[in-house]
Amino acid sequence: MGLQQTLKALADPTRREILNLLKSGKRSAGEITDHFDITAAAVSRHLSVLKEADLVCDTREGKYIFYELNTSVLEEIMLWITDLKGENQP
Repeated sequence: MGLQQTLKALADPTRREILNLLKSGKRSAGEITDHFDITAAAVSRHLSVLKEADLVCDTREGKYIFYELNTSVLEEIMLWITDLKGENQP
């Protein structure tokens, strides 16, 4: 996925908080919704944006959908920022 879409997804504070929740492991959509004072539909939209940006991936287990971080995309962003800072240069 493109860097612009990833950075746009990260620009929203609610989406960043969702990513923070997922640091400790996968969670169901309901567990994520319980942490916010917004509708389940709004949380679902935030999760869709994060998924489209490849920041999270989902798996269905029975009637539940679980979300977890996609750390490979986060690592790519970190490498890009490090390179931008010039820390890889002698």
